Amino acid sequence: MEAPARKIAFEPIRSRRAFEEICERIRDQLAAGALKPGDKLPAERELAVQLGVGRNAVREALRTLEFAGVVELRKGVKGGAFIREGDPGSMTRAMQDLMHLGSISLRELTEARLYIQDTVVRLACERATRADLEALAANVEATEKVTLSGEYVARLESSREFYRLLAAASHNAALCLIVDSLTDILMKYLHARVAAGARLKPDLVQARRRFLELLASRDAEAAALEMRTHLQAVHRLLTGETAEVGAVIGDTKTTRTASRRRAGSAA
Repeated sequence: MEAPARKIAFEPIRSRRAFEEICERIRDQLAAGALKPGDKLPAERELAVQLGVGRNAVREALRTLEFAGVVELRKGVKGGAFIREGDPGSMTRAMQDLMHLGSISLRELTEARLYIQDTVVRLACERATRADLEALAANVEATEKVTLSGEYVARLESSREFYRLLAAASHNAALCLIVDSLTDILMKYLHARVAAGARLKPDLVQARRRFLELLASRDAEAAALEMRTHLQAVHRLLTGETAEVGAVIGDTKTTRTASRRRAGSAA
């Protein structure tokens, strides 16, 4: 006896909305190099004629691209839609939205930061120039000054700059973008924790100097361990968790021992 034929259901085909297709066409031109930052798009009426769509669809597409950070809409006689320079802030906003919607947790974000910073540190050990090291050293000096004067908000901002400079020392633009976005988001949480009375890491300046010595000596393993220990302490401050976050990169036993030895307040 033959088994009854299984009924297969197909989803109906849905055509894309006109404004989505317009956005895709403009992005295709960017990918092909036909459009570059600073270029002005054709006027709204001309775009509508070229694409065979209504002007309302063009307006909606341009507003969507403006929100995504792809174009800038300027008013006036010399106004119009212009292709923007790359906007790192759009990545930060997208990630923040995903966190607010519950798609990404704070724990996942800090765990990702551990692995990304590990890569940044290792690349910086290979690639950091004298100017990079001097900029980081100057940042540590500035951090010490605001720490001694009790300017905790300024100290957090100094920390933000430290991670930006460290990422720059990796000489990898993609990592710089990712680090800036992660740091911007986590700094908002740290500011809230400090405002609520959280204690900042008392030996941060000493830890920074220790890290810089390892970085300058090109000791990637030790520098990565030093950074990871610090970031795990920051994670505990942000989340209130006591367990280590993330699988350990490198020597598990050594890393956990160092983490217990140096763990304390963070930031």
